Amino acid sequence: MKKLVFLFCAGIIAFSGCSDVVTETVTYQINEPVFMTTKAFRESVVVTTKPQPITNYGKMCFYDGFIYISESGKGVHIINNTVPSRPQNVGFIELLGNADLAIRNGKLYADALVDLVWFDISNLAKPKLEGRVENVFQDALPPTGNDFGIDYQYLYGYDCSQGVIVDWNVKTRKETVPYGSNGSWINGRFRTDVMYLSAGGSETIGGGGSMSNGVNGSMSRFALYEDYLYSVINYHMSIIDLRGSQPVKAIENLYVGNVETIFSYKDNMFMGTPFGMLIYSVTDPLNPVHVSSVWHIFACDPVVVEDDIAYVTIHSGNWCGQNANQLLIYDVSDVAAPQHIVTYEMTNPKGLGIDNGTLFLCDDGLKIFDASDPKTILANRLAHYKGMSGYDVIPFQNVLMMIAEDGLYQYYYSDLTKIRQLSKLPFAKKK
Repeated sequence: MKKLVFLFCAGIIAFSGCSDVVTETVTYQINEPVFMTTKAFRESVVVTTKPQPITNYGKMCFYDGFIYISESGKGVHIINNTVPSRPQNVGFIELLGNADLAIRNGKLYADALVDLVWFDISNLAKPKLEGRVENVFQDALPPTGNDFGIDYQYLYGYDCSQGVIVDWNVKTRKETVPYGSNGSWINGRFRTDVMYLSAGGSETIGGGGSMSNGVNGSMSRFALYEDYLYSVINYHMSIIDLRGSQPVKAIENLYVGNVETIFSYKDNMFMGTPFGMLIYSVTDPLNPVHVSSVWHIFACDPVVVEDDIAYVTIHSGNWCGQNANQLLIYDVSDVAAPQHIVTYEMTNPKGLGIDNGTLFLCDDGLKIFDASDPKTILANRLAHYKGMSGYDVIPFQNVLMMIAEDGLYQYYYSDLTKIRQLSKLPFAKKK
């Protein structure tokens, strides 16, 4: 959790009986909510074949020749990628509060803050809105886009009659507080438990070659297993039953802690948290059971798994507030007792992907390794492309799709001795 940084303006000593009370005036900034009526929020979905500029990278999903890219809080960009050397931005789904998405059997499922919205994508370039499951994601809130706290009352139990919180306004406050306090005045009381939301979208579906399911990047908070969609949002896991004509919330949300990413592998969900990797069995899909945990230094991380080997990255320069930059590798053949294999120091690793023993890593651009022997990965680097800040990757059928701050990059890796760049779809510059 981040710490508020206070500007100490003055110290005042007040006397009460025989005890001295020392106070100080502090000036700080905090996020106050912007509301939209629930009706307006739920009627705001717009699908258009007029492409919109991509100004902020986010989560992505590949399905049947198309890439769907979420722009945090705004919606989903539609990219025709049937010819990876010439990707085309062909449409946009305006979806307030969106951060993640998943695709199964021609249906696109996406979050819209507290709701799940789904679309028919039989026409891949123009999804058709089919419906919405309301209040699936408990207490979901938009990202703040900054490091300031938000009011406690709005994080827990704000008055729903005010509508839906769709954005934040930064306000400057000045209060008199007990000297040396580490916290903030909230609703007339000095609080040390002000909560924070990360500046990004708040961050996997295993890919195997079948296009009944879309393939997500490692930063996803959505995962598919059998006929169920699993999501991890705001400390809770939600399970959506996809077997019927419309999705149904299968059970009450399960508390799983501060999970940031999820990856489906065999009968298990591998989840990345700021504290380590969690493994839950979904052998009984509606009764996930925690089977083990692997703890590491407090850091942010995604995880991917192939052939019972789990690859985890942790990086600095984020709200986790630490300086470690590492690739950690575990043997998870026994999910109840994961075994650490090796840790490699990296520059600033983020998303990653694994395909038939080839590891793709967003670190100082894009690094590609032969991972057939986890203990010799660094000695078996196949390529290193610099000059971009990679965020996440999807390797699929010899095409590597990488989303970066400045664009969508693609590489062809059929021949690992002659990996070549296919294209770059540039993003618009942030204003």
